[in-house]
Amino acid sequence: MAKKEIRAYSRYTDEAIRLLGGHIKSTRLERGITAQELAERAGISRGLLRRIENGDHACGIGVVFEAANLLGLQFFNSDYNDLVLKNKIIDDKLTLLPSRIKKTKMDVDDDF
Repeated sequence: MAKKEIRAYSRYTDEAIRLLGGHIKSTRLERGITAQELAERAGISRGLLRRIENGDHACGIGVVFEAANLLGLQFFNSDYNDLVLKNKIIDDKLTLLPSRIKKTKMDVDDDF
């Protein structure tokens, strides 16, 4: 088995992920939903849900947002139609920007 790569995250990222997981767990408990019920609705294992709620960095962002969505949590203060509109604006902006950034090497003329 391959050795698991250890990755360092900033303190901000650590706290944000921990807050997100805690918010999901507290909402689930407040609504009286068992971990098994939420995991089944999200199509994930109970172990993965436990990792999400404990703030594991390795959980996929899609399953984290799906678990939050199933609990009715919103993180962008937007409904579905507003998210679609905001994504359209970002797509339009990305269309105008270069597709990749290429560093140009400048020759310095230091002959005075």
